[in-house]
Amino acid sequence: MADQLFEVELTEMAHGGRALGRRGKQVVFIPYTIPGERVLARITEDRGRVVFAAGVTLLEASADRVFPRCSHFGPGRCGGCHWQHIDYAAQLLLKQDVLADQLGRIGGLDDVDVRPVIPSPAQWHYNYHMTFSAMEDGDLGLPGTLPGQFVTIDECHVAHADLLALKESLDLEAFSGLQELTLQAGGDGQLMIVLKMKDDAAPELLADMPASANLLLDGNEPANLFGDTHSRYTVNGRSFRVTAGSYFRPNVGQAGNLVKVILELLHPLPEDQILDLYGGVGLGAAFVAQQVRLVTLVEQYPPAATDAEENLADLDNVDIIEGAVEDVLDSLSETYDAVLVDPPPSGMSPAAFDALLGLNIPRLIYVSSDPATLARDAKRLVQAGYTPGRVQPLDFAPQTYYIDSVMAFERTASR
Repeated sequence: MADQLFEVELTEMAHGGRALGRRGKQVVFIPYTIPGERVLARITEDRGRVVFAAGVTLLEASADRVFPRCSHFGPGRCGGCHWQHIDYAAQLLLKQDVLADQLGRIGGLDDVDVRPVIPSPAQWHYNYHMTFSAMEDGDLGLPGTLPGQFVTIDECHVAHADLLALKESLDLEAFSGLQELTLQAGGDGQLMIVLKMKDDAAPELLADMPASANLLLDGNEPANLFGDTHSRYTVNGRSFRVTAGSYFRPNVGQAGNLVKVILELLHPLPEDQILDLYGGVGLGAAFVAQQVRLVTLVEQYPPAATDAEENLADLDNVDIIEGAVEDVLDSLSETYDAVLVDPPPSGMSPAAFDALLGLNIPRLIYVSSDPATLARDAKRLVQAGYTPGRVQPLDFAPQTYYIDSVMAFERTASR
């Protein structure tokens, strides 16, 4: 049955990067296809009402289909990109559709105002960070399209141009016991490698390497081997220090647009007191604090909180609290006019959510890097008495299905 070929017309794009069509009562998901195309396909997994399939022959191509730039793109190869076969303008429209679909399907928000996606300033070579896993043969690999698969690459068109050159300059024999290797380029051109070892033992590296080197110990505590402990990035004229292990969106060129959207949706007023949850190294707080009375930033990762202290040192109206959101919220004594939430892709934990709702903050801005968890959390916010406002997606990851967005909420009733 799995070898049987069948024709299917793809009608829409699903969250996760596959286009979908229908085969009788079954929904069929096929990667590397585009809505509007007709393909001859073979089933790879049958789950009853849902079928996963591989395209065998393209019978009718979309006008949005383009030739992929990278030789590692495609089935059974590198899994870093999903949409190199789609024209970039079409990628943006598909991301807007998928975000609206997730908010409707999961969140029950069918009439929410989802704006057109703000394109990335760069469609290629935009990632300033790149993480490899150590393979059994001693080489470095990226996750492939198959479960448990890792693939070696000799080109990458979404990574900063200096990162692959840095990788090629490394003597991998010196990295015995390596688990993971992150390559970073700073906005100032300085390069860094960040190592995760299987036993926390530092490798013997040569100090004349063309990059700084840092080791992430168990628990992600950074230890400097040589060179700088951090990278620096400039966003809208402000410099930000980002210590090894601290999170900063790897498409640095899009960060300025994110700040602009946050300010537009937040509508900060001079007397406002703002709560900034999952505040990281202070990117949002740096610009919000210039327009309000007080910003309280909460960040769990100690090096990121330390970065925020330096990055915001010129602002005397910022309080930084190091700790988990769910723990800190119960201890706050201030009353806040608005809250900025920028959680990990998994969204807010139930404990953090409950603690936040208990503060009855009138305005909420949610920065999301996953449409499904945004939709889930948006549904909870609506149930708690918040009214959804505008949703502004931004493309931080061209050639992939990943969607970042900012959504505004306003409390209209108490829970």
